[in-house]
Amino acid sequence: MDPGRPVYTKRIAFLASGRGSNFQAVLDAIAAGEIPAVCVGLVTDNPRAHAIERAKDAGIPATVVEYARFPSKAAYEEGLLAAMRNCRADLFVLAGYMRILGAAIVHEFSGRMINIHPALLPAFAGLHAQRQAVEYGVKVSGCTVHLVDEGTDTGPIVVQRCVPVLPDDDETALADRILVEEHKALPLAVKLFCEDRLEVTGRRVRVR
Repeated sequence: MDPGRPVYTKRIAFLASGRGSNFQAVLDAIAAGEIPAVCVGLVTDNPRAHAIERAKDAGIPATVVEYARFPSKAAYEEGLLAAMRNCRADLFVLAGYMRILGAAIVHEFSGRMINIHPALLPAFAGLHAQRQAVEYGVKVSGCTVHLVDEGTDTGPIVVQRCVPVLPDDDETALADRILVEEHKALPLAVKLFCEDRLEVTGRRVRVR
């Protein structure tokens, strides 16, 4: 990063569906002064997500947009879009958000959403990536942080980290090993975005 270029504090918000450990990893990095950002909100589709408790502990507003409470997918998407707009965030971080985002949301926040996936994309996209890796018999797996586009785990790649796949690994063992690297990769990707260091040309992401 150019030491003469000012870095402005970014507003970031999270979408999460579960325990929120990656959410917590980024919050910890912000608290440690490693990322020039302030977290302004959590949006979740799961009213029982542990990520909500993490948000409360950090004094971050949490909004539940539960799919079952909407009459249609289109209505849900409208509710989710409204909640995201309300955050007024510079960056949205998908940290274990288990629903595919609709085209309207992806279009509105194009270039301002990143996702963490527990595989070395483009291999093993979609659900149960760790299980896919074990069943396929690969020797190396890992995690990927990528920009979100209209495909499933198909956006330009920002950060990847690798782990070995051991001969006696099952899905859980591999997932635990990958998660350690996720907690490094996601804060790094958020940091690079918030420092305005990402330059995207087509599928290529260059770090300035």
